[in-house]
Amino acid sequence: MGSVIQTNVASIGAQRSLSKTNNDLSTTFQRLSTGLRINSAKDDAAGLQISNSLTSQINGLGVAVRNANDGISLAQTAEGALQETTNILQRMRDLSIQSANGSNDANSRAALQAEVAQLQSEINRIADTTSFGGRSLLDGTFGSSAFQVGSKAFQTIDVTLNSSRGADIGNNTDELTSASPDSGIGLGEVLSSASTAAANNVAGTLVVAGSAGTSSSINVAGLSAKAIADRINLQESTTNVTADARNVIGLSSLGDGNVAFDLNGSNTTAVTITAGISGSSLTALSNAINDVSASTGISATIDSSVLKLTSERGDDIVIEGFTTTATDTTATVSSYNYDGTSLTTSTQQITNGGSDSVRNIGVIKLSSSKSFTSTSSSTSVNAANAQVSTLVSVDSIDISNVIGSQNAIDIIDSAIQNIDSNRATLGAVQNRLTSTVSNLGNIIENVSAARSRIRDTDFASETANLAKNQVLQQAGLSILAQANASSQSVLSLLQ
Repeated sequence: MGSVIQTNVASIGAQRSLSKTNNDLSTTFQRLSTGLRINSAKDDAAGLQISNSLTSQINGLGVAVRNANDGISLAQTAEGALQETTNILQRMRDLSIQSANGSNDANSRAALQAEVAQLQSEINRIADTTSFGGRSLLDGTFGSSAFQVGSKAFQTIDVTLNSSRGADIGNNTDELTSASPDSGIGLGEVLSSASTAAANNVAGTLVVAGSAGTSSSINVAGLSAKAIADRINLQESTTNVTADARNVIGLSSLGDGNVAFDLNGSNTTAVTITAGISGSSLTALSNAINDVSASTGISATIDSSVLKLTSERGDDIVIEGFTTTATDTTATVSSYNYDGTSLTTSTQQITNGGSDSVRNIGVIKLSSSKSFTSTSSSTSVNAANAQVSTLVSVDSIDISNVIGSQNAIDIIDSAIQNIDSNRATLGAVQNRLTSTVSNLGNIIENVSAARSRIRDTDFASETANLAKNQVLQQAGLSILAQANASSQSVLSLLQ
């Protein structure tokens, strides 16, 4: 190329190279000052999108960790309150057992009931006041709530808290008795005359569906209440429902005179009972029955003018050969419910003379800490359609009498099971959320490392680029100066 002064190509080339060096140096300065390799989309558009997505995930996971820890704290708060509820129920159970003892009179039981009433109120107070962050936990309003434990929508863990109020915990029960009283065909029925009393006329099958599952069909034909209860209990692990049989009858209108009859309960050979009744006093007859209770499994108590016979096992109670010296006396045999507190409508008469016989079939109480249904194919056991259990709550406990004390024990046992089930659920949730926190921390660590590899400055590499670009800048400036001065050589041609 000739010697020219209008266009300094060497200077232009030097300027271009120096400009590129300055741009590279500026980028290096920015990366070193911010610590970020990507400071704008022009640095790495794809990397910017990926790193921002990872940033959203990391930030979301950080909040999810806090959420999970809040869930752990909530579960711990609820379980702590339930622990105290359990302690109160245990105390109520002790009081119930104490009240059930025959050494207590009405005043003693009233004093025990006074403490039970206070404990019932405290159970409700705990349930109503236990809260976390303003949310009530145990009064039944919490229900099921989802805890957000992920960085994306609907990545949740559900926590369910049931009510622990006294009205909502207790024993779910269903009493199995014949749906056709006085027909002489089923549970809780007094069968009269030699032909019907000779055999148990319960028929059909029974199916129990509990919280754990449904039983197989149970054949109850011809069985006593005790035998049916035993078959139901064999499937307790399947249904979570237990059965207890009991048989209570009442003898009344016996008149004054010498009474004799044969009595069968758990015994296979009849035991003859003889006693005198004078002035309508049933004490001698009651004592005679209790004297042989070891053989028959039947005990006797006096309730006003009624002699109550009770088989705690639920065996059939059979009375045969009834005779009395009282004039023209026809005794009445009545069937009671499981507790022996109220009469069923099943009543039969036995006439003096020894020709009549009666058999009373016991009743069955099904129990569970959770709701269940029972379905019978025959009304001799219960109504044929599904019968839903009824909750007998802790709030209903009254240990001011013997029956109430006995019932309270079952109610409290089921209530404790209910509370323990809730506590087990809370414990499982705590363990799950603890694992969730650990897993989230691991994800945050790995995702942060992945984002760092994309977004963060590699100082070793960038400092090397800095040194290179600084040398290139200095060299470019020197060359540019020389290129600018090269045109001056033309002046020598003009001299």
